[in-house]
Amino acid sequence: MGSGEESFDLESDEVPLSSSHGASKMETLHYEAPHNHIASPRAFVSTRLLRKMRQISVLRSIYIVLIKAKINVLLPFGPLAILLHHVTGKHAWVFFFSLLGIIPLAERLGYATEQLSFYTGPTVGGLLNATFGNATEMIISIYALKNDMIRVVKQSLLGSILSNMLLVLGCAFFSGGIIHHKKVQVFNKATAIVNSGLLLMAVMGLLFPAVLHFTRTEVHFGKSELALSRFSSCIMLVAYASYLFFQLKSERSSYTSIDEEGENNAEDPDEEEAPEITHWEAIGWLAILTIWISVLSGYLVDAIEGASDTLNMPVAFISVILLPIVGNAAEHASAIMFAMKDKLDISLGVAIGSSTQISMFVIPFCVVVGWFMGKDMDLNFQLFETATLFITVLVVAFMLQEGTSNYFKGLMLILCYLIVAASFFVHNDQSNDKL
Repeated sequence: MGSGEESFDLESDEVPLSSSHGASKMETLHYEAPHNHIASPRAFVSTRLLRKMRQISVLRSIYIVLIKAKINVLLPFGPLAILLHHVTGKHAWVFFFSLLGIIPLAERLGYATEQLSFYTGPTVGGLLNATFGNATEMIISIYALKNDMIRVVKQSLLGSILSNMLLVLGCAFFSGGIIHHKKVQVFNKATAIVNSGLLLMAVMGLLFPAVLHFTRTEVHFGKSELALSRFSSCIMLVAYASYLFFQLKSERSSYTSIDEEGENNAEDPDEEEAPEITHWEAIGWLAILTIWISVLSGYLVDAIEGASDTLNMPVAFISVILLPIVGNAAEHASAIMFAMKDKLDISLGVAIGSSTQISMFVIPFCVVVGWFMGKDMDLNFQLFETATLFITVLVVAFMLQEGTSNYFKGLMLILCYLIVAASFFVHNDQSNDKL
């Protein structure tokens, strides 16, 4: 590197033999520490250099992830929410500060997933983002199930599906359409069709227990509905596992990003992006951020009922609208970020893929976990909620059928979400489940 200094390979275990030893320059001596009485000075230098480089890499990674982004000014609100929870009994403040504390963590989670997608590709990248984004919902659901808050579990998971399909996808389409208004953004239509089919299958799984309950046509009232839910959940888990195999193995070639075809590379040759952190650092940050988000989400759930009383706001509205917006903040931030970079395939994988994962994996998984825990968690989400999901899936399926995106489609999805939010604000949830 420097002038006048002899260069050597830090990763090589072979050291050139100098001419003073009477050997030619082409000869090499294999360095093995156990067989040498005196360790080579170069080995010490290279080891120290490697350690220093690793330390610099870790410090640089911490700076990029936790300090560089302006949104990280909200990070202190997370510890503040935990402090308020233990010091005061003001649930509204704990709820509010938990919301603020999760937002930057979720955005950083999206950033770490984007960095990892450089190494894994768009298909696996979108799947990873959906998985880590939904880890919060899964942990919240298991925590709520232990406390017999079955209704909160159902409403929060339903709200996550609605939020991803309408708000997250709508904001991604809208922001991407505004930034790239001079051209039509396109995405892989095959991916959208498969996901739409899975979402309709999920609606079928949720619809029959609700219809069976409200038409009172069960063979054994209460028991048949629960048995059907558990059987359907097992079938949905098998279907989701088959979908993962289909997506990652059988049809991998048809799920590659359109960006990889070279269209965008021809337009923006100078915009070759490179990862800022290594793939192991990205994986480590994904684990750390997911754990921290899960911790804050626990305090968020504990403060729901108190915040509902203080703010005079229905628990159903908080569970279906406010809680999923925060829980989906990772998907929200990353989907918009990818859409603005004209990577709609990843945005679609994040938003619709996350909805598919919640409906086909997280909800059936909670039913099975509740089964083992002795909790009567079923797929009966009540008539109003199931009808809302059915209409939402139909609207989104029609929006995706052309394989193109623009800001108008995004605006329509956002407005649909506002209608859904207003509907749940005036909805009187008469369920007798313990909250």
